[in-house]
Amino acid sequence: MRVVLDSNVYVSALTLPGGRADAALSALLGGKATALISEPLMGEVLGVLGRKFSHDREQLARTALLLSELAEHVAPGSRVQVLACAVAGHADLIVTGDRAMLRLGRYEGIQIVSLRAFLERLESSA
Repeated sequence: MRVVLDSNVYVSALTLPGGRADAALSALLGGKATALISEPLMGEVLGVLGRKFSHDREQLARTALLLSELAEHVAPGSRVQVLACAVAGHADLIVTGDRAMLRLGRYEGIQIVSLRAFLERLESSA
C-alpha cells in the first residue's frame, strides 16, 4: 500500500511520542506500507517543526534524513503538496487530520482517510 502522510501527521508523530501518528510512523518504518513524500511536503514538515516547535538546525537535519530514508521521493507537478504528492506517487491513500481534506473523501481516485482509519486498515491486513 502506497500512502502519503499529511504534514500534520508527521509533525504529530515527531512531537507526540506514543500517539496514533507515532504508531503510523512505526508501521511505515516496519515496512507495512510505502510512504511517499515530496520536497515541498518535507519542507512544510521541517518548517512547522522549526517555527512552532523550535527545532534547531541539527534536529531538522536529522528529521530530514529520517524522512528521506523512510519515504520514496516523488516530484509532483503542482504546489498543493499532499494532493500532488499522492497523484505523482500513485498513492493508494492520503492520511490526514485535516477535516477539509477528509470531507473530500477522494482526490483523483485516491482515498483520503483519517489516521485512525489508516491504522485500522493496517491492523486488519496484518
